[in-house]
Amino acid sequence: MSSMSSEFIEAIHDLEREKGISADILFDAIEVALITAFKKNFDSNENVRVSMDRETGEIHVYAQRTIVEEVENPALQIDLKAAKEISKKYKLGDVVENEVTPKNFGRIAAQTAKQVVVQRIREAEREVTFNQYMGKDGDIVNGLVTTQDKRGLVVNIGKTEALILTQELIPGETFKVGDRLIAYITKVEKSLKGPQVFISRTHPGLVKRLFEREVPEIYEGIIEIVSVSREAGSRTKMAVKTSMENIDPVGSCVGPRGGRVQNIINELHGEKIDIIEWSPIPAQYIASALSPAQVLAVDVDEEAKAAKVVVPDDQLSLAIGKEGQNARLAARLTGFKIDIKSETQIKNEILEI
Repeated sequence: MSSMSSEFIEAIHDLEREKGISADILFDAIEVALITAFKKNFDSNENVRVSMDRETGEIHVYAQRTIVEEVENPALQIDLKAAKEISKKYKLGDVVENEVTPKNFGRIAAQTAKQVVVQRIREAEREVTFNQYMGKDGDIVNGLVTTQDKRGLVVNIGKTEALILTQELIPGETFKVGDRLIAYITKVEKSLKGPQVFISRTHPGLVKRLFEREVPEIYEGIIEIVSVSREAGSRTKMAVKTSMENIDPVGSCVGPRGGRVQNIINELHGEKIDIIEWSPIPAQYIASALSPAQVLAVDVDEEAKAAKVVVPDDQLSLAIGKEGQNARLAARLTGFKIDIKSETQIKNEILEI
């Protein structure tokens, strides 16, 4: 017979109270680990069962042999006649047990049990951490860059580390180890090492969350961000609305002397931000979305989710934007395919007809 110390047994019960790790699950895991330890250390090919007393810590190892008509493997089997000599109640198929606990098994058992407990504590801590971040995709986090490699950055975000891939960094921005950054959680996955948190600085959701943090009216639900379209590092368009007549949703987001929006622009390293007021009237919404260009007319096909827009000749390049960016962002923001033409182009089309 071998045994664990009473202090060790009490420590297991403490873990149950303090960390919520079931004592029964720990005892079961220790018994399974002790089977492997016994076979490895005593070069045994027997089937064994390990029993650990939950109160005293006493450990017993039992060899198990199945009762068969003809024995092929004496280490695993016993014939019915031999079994009957032990007890007349035995029948074919029953399992006969006899104790084989080594005298020096205590030290090995203690070492094995401690390894199991340490492993289970780590697993429990990883599970707690995962549960803390599970469902957090869509939130923003503030973290410290701890590692930099070709893939991107590893960022300490408190209870765990997050990965921001190079393509999820705003073009042109650089961070070094020790720098702090704010990023958007795109995904949380379970891994053997704990939660794997993926973050981004290019996601449109980062802009949305920054405004929620900067503008109390958004955080309180007085102003709603309806849509965000973004080309990170260059330009973002954001549509906002409110049901309260005395609130200016665009002005609230811009802030006194432009302070609120400027704080976000600074965080995004100079990215331009257009804030427009959402409208339930598609033509009006599309015209606003093409800001800062002036719009003369909008012809909307709601079924096809398409719109034809007419702008003054001198506003055409502004409406389309550099490399089509302004029109592209407006289309993403509104959900409409937008075809932009100047006054002269429209007149020429009419004359050709």
